[in-house]
Amino acid sequence: MALTREEREQFLAEPHVAALAVNAPDGRAPLTVPIWYQYEPGGGVWILTGRHSRKSRLIGEAGRFSLLVDRVEPTVRYVSVEGSVAATDDATREQLHEISARYLPAGKVDAYVDVAWREHGEQVIIHMRPEHWYSSDLGRL
Repeated sequence: MALTREEREQFLAEPHVAALAVNAPDGRAPLTVPIWYQYEPGGGVWILTGRHSRKSRLIGEAGRFSLLVDRVEPTVRYVSVEGSVAATDDATREQLHEISARYLPAGKVDAYVDVAWREHGEQVIIHMRPEHWYSSDLGRL
């Protein structure tokens, strides 16, 4: 059974690791990779990735991407959101800290940010404007 707008937005706002999918040219299947993301209900979605990464290049070429988040307990539930790129900006250390704090234990965030900022190369923030949603909670069937 499909989730309400409020349910799907709240579920996406939880710190799930998403599967990002973006079209790949030359007869290849879409690139699908795990990624951290940030979202607040009613707003846009953003991801942080390497400026020269394959996913950044493919998102730039396609102009859009999808994210899928799911869980299996207490019921099987998923939310998929697809949308166009609203903006791409240089990442800041503060944004890296924000997204890292969403996923890592508090005591690990600062050390991770120090290493990632120093060693991961140039990073960008890619903002998605959500346009299409798919969701379900199979426990409601």
